[in-house]
Amino acid sequence: MLLAARCTLALNLTVAERAAQALSLNTPGGMAMAVGYVAAAAVGGLAFITLLALVLIYAERKIAAHFQCRLGPMRVGWHGTLQSLADAIKLLFKEDVIPAKGDRLLHGLAPCISVMAMMLTLAFIPFSANIQVLDLNVGVLFVAAVSSIGVLGVLLAGWASHNKWSLIGSMRAGAQIISYELSATLALLVVVLFSGTMSLRGIVLAQAEGWWIFKGHVPAIAAFAVFMIASVAELNRTPFDLAEGESELGAGFHTEYSGLRFSMFFLAEFINMFLVSAIMATLFLGGWMPLYISGLDGFNQVMALLPGGMWFALKTGGIVFFIMWLRWTFPRMRVDQMMKLEWKFLMPVSFANLLLAAVVVALCRG
Repeated sequence: MLLAARCTLALNLTVAERAAQALSLNTPGGMAMAVGYVAAAAVGGLAFITLLALVLIYAERKIAAHFQCRLGPMRVGWHGTLQSLADAIKLLFKEDVIPAKGDRLLHGLAPCISVMAMMLTLAFIPFSANIQVLDLNVGVLFVAAVSSIGVLGVLLAGWASHNKWSLIGSMRAGAQIISYELSATLALLVVVLFSGTMSLRGIVLAQAEGWWIFKGHVPAIAAFAVFMIASVAELNRTPFDLAEGESELGAGFHTEYSGLRFSMFFLAEFINMFLVSAIMATLFLGGWMPLYISGLDGFNQVMALLPGGMWFALKTGGIVFFIMWLRWTFPRMRVDQMMKLEWKFLMPVSFANLLLAAVVVALCRG
């Protein structure tokens, strides 16, 4: 009975905190509970990633089709709902070709690095008050650092393929991602200044009385816009998909990839789109926090009826839809236009906005 009482864990703890609390019991049962938490997080994360990728791929095809007055997938399953699954099975059985003069080790390592960076970032996302694998007091800094590792996979893919077009695509992607990472990080620092913490959970809790996109006023809105533009550029999606320019590079850095390795790059691209949307929802739109309006108690009570996980899903899904909308609306930019946008516009705006946010925080706290 005493052991059961001590094993009762608070619902608002992360998976890592629950495992650490179970280990502190110093009993075989506590060790088993800790291992169980870690195993459940790993299995649940893999299942979530797989299902999410299938849903996002299907959604993108349908959204693209309707933007172009088409129907999209219709034959495999009801309204083509099983088309993504059929394509995944097809990729699993396709021949895995490696260029004869390519680097076999790096060729196989590149997609693994991209997937690893994506999975590490996913562990820090607070999906609700009681669904988060790990939270650090420097969570924003860690997420920004880990998510940047994915560019190494892209660079390795181009180098190891022994293909000029793949190498050009990887170099484009490297320059693009590293450049826009600077503006994205500066936009994140605005939210850190407002919240007074770099913990993702702490940032969400700081928005209990209002989302930063509303109560942060001009600096928060500007940071949201800058982060949106920089994130789309980092994802290599239209209008910034210079790394995969079909007209001049074939498929870009993954031209020489097929089968399972190609599917890993494809998986990382769509999950990264979800991660970017989840980070934006967490930092600017309150994460799992409902929409509250001061003075409207009846409205606030109705908003509180939806669970936190539902709020997080709605916010993230809305941003994902907007990113897909951008892809099928705007034409591709030239390389020089893309770099000018970052270095001559977004970067100065980001620094000025960060300075404005610091002044606002200093005046409010003073």
